[in-house]
Amino acid sequence: MHVVALIENEGGLASDMRLAAGELGLGLTTVRWSELSALAGGDADQVRAGDVVLNDCDVVVLRTMRAGTFEQIFFRMDVLHRLEAAGMTVVNRPLAIEVSVDKYRSLATLHQAGLTTPRTFVCQKYTDSMAAFDALGRDVVLKPLFGSQGFGVTRVSDRVMAQRAFSQLERMGQVAYVQQFIAHGKTDLRLLVVGDAVMASMRRYGVDWRTNIALGGEGQAVDADAESVDMALRAARACGALVAGVDILNGEDGRRYVLEVNAIPGWRKLADVTGLDITRRVLAHVAEHAQKRQVHV
Repeated sequence: MHVVALIENEGGLASDMRLAAGELGLGLTTVRWSELSALAGGDADQVRAGDVVLNDCDVVVLRTMRAGTFEQIFFRMDVLHRLEAAGMTVVNRPLAIEVSVDKYRSLATLHQAGLTTPRTFVCQKYTDSMAAFDALGRDVVLKPLFGSQGFGVTRVSDRVMAQRAFSQLERMGQVAYVQQFIAHGKTDLRLLVVGDAVMASMRRYGVDWRTNIALGGEGQAVDADAESVDMALRAARACGALVAGVDILNGEDGRRYVLEVNAIPGWRKLADVTGLDITRRVLAHVAEHAQKRQVHV
């Protein structure tokens, strides 16, 4: 079985995948998002990345999503849809990527699935944003609609700062994603869902209210409780993700919230704190999943 890994750049992640693939007897090629090109029309429908014809491979695994313009992002997602339509196994499915990367769509999907999420207003006008600020108790978290690892996330609890932030967003033509701040003691849970099980989990401790590892947070391996496991599985399933990182927060109000589903999750810190070879386990599951799909085609 030949696996193609879509990555942002060469490094430890690519090395880990090659090592794991070799141990599993899988062929693996790494290609960059920026190398994608496509041929359509006539008698051809082909997707390439440099010299690699992705249509000739068995599985495409997405590892890190390279930043780009909206045109580039739309094209890359179109390519993934074409590969899936051609019968290839794409992990995660492009629909799961589209749902999870869009914070509003993801939150609405999770809410529809019956999961508890923080109250959130998404709006475009300054007056609507200020009304949301007031309605949420004047202590909110502003997030970019598209973003990850906690970058660009800001807590606002001062009315003057809120006025400045929302007026700037409107001038820039950006959408305001205004979410209630949930007091949580600077910790949350990250659970890695693979298929129908939680493969690993850790408690994250932030240097401030943000717990992201990329922003200096630390992790400690934990055995997630049954309720958190159930919530993580339901969240990943709702977003259509075979592999997902799910963030769950225990609020000081006694409620448990699903904050986010990441359909291209990083797991290096999780592997470090748990001692598990997560890359190998994920690749093994993806290969098994692809083989089952081929049998049923």
